[in-house]
Amino acid sequence: MKTKGADLIWFDGECLKWEEAKIPVTTHALHYGTAVFEGIRGYSTQNNLYVFRLREHMERLHRSASVYSLLVKYSIDELCDATLDLLRKSNVRESCYIRPLTFVGLHGIDLNITKNSPTHVTIIVFPFAKYFKSEGINTCISSWRRIHDTSTPPMSKAAGNYLNSILATQESKNNGYDESILLDREGNVSEAAGENIFLIRNNVVYTPHIGTSALEGITRDTAITIAKKLGYEVVERPIPRTELYFADELFLTGTAAEITAIVSVDHHSICSGREGPITKQIRETYSKIVTGQIEEYSRWLTPVW
Repeated sequence: MKTKGADLIWFDGECLKWEEAKIPVTTHALHYGTAVFEGIRGYSTQNNLYVFRLREHMERLHRSASVYSLLVKYSIDELCDATLDLLRKSNVRESCYIRPLTFVGLHGIDLNITKNSPTHVTIIVFPFAKYFKSEGINTCISSWRRIHDTSTPPMSKAAGNYLNSILATQESKNNGYDESILLDREGNVSEAAGENIFLIRNNVVYTPHIGTSALEGITRDTAITIAKKLGYEVVERPIPRTELYFADELFLTGTAAEITAIVSVDHHSICSGREGPITKQIRETYSKIVTGQIEEYSRWLTPVW
């Protein structure tokens, strides 16, 4: 974060002042990336602040940690309660981004992380509105390939994984694009630098299956649920690079990106350079769900106030 967020940060069971939440430079995670994290949204409405799919995010935090034998010292229920406590004590009422993070502390310089290694948990919150400034973004295929499960497990939302995404993002920004799309080891579409990707052809919604090194995204799951509810067939399968150029519509999903249309790939125009009708349907439905306007999905919302 470039600037201070809320006044408080939750750190190992305590709400500390933002300036007091500090760690030593010898922290293992700082040297080796031994951390896992989540990104969660809080959506402001006239009457409340709703945290979207809070429990599912904390469940995934625990799963990610288990891959690397990182001990999460707090249960899923405790982390959910801590998030709400932090938001209330910080008097957060505007839309925000919530970042839980579990990391290895003073372990030493060796790489043998076990359940006995000292870990910490923190939760940070800061105001957050739109990630992409446009309703439709221009993308490119990155020359960097997505990490593979045989080397660095992409299903674990580990901090070190995002060095791969940083390289892809730098490449896209340096070449004048809004975002990059990474291919997997076999050359099929995996995901964008920080988002899952969906393709629409002939009114069928396609997305890469998780075997293509794609993160099992929670917003991805939300978009699949919405598309099916709207009556569209959803198919998870490998998607070759060239099929992106043939798409009727493309869109990205992610906690930060929400539902964002792709209007070009490598200068190939998608849907005449605008958001497509199916993407718009899914995006508008998503916006209603996260702000509590569709009762059927109220189970996904945790009210703060």
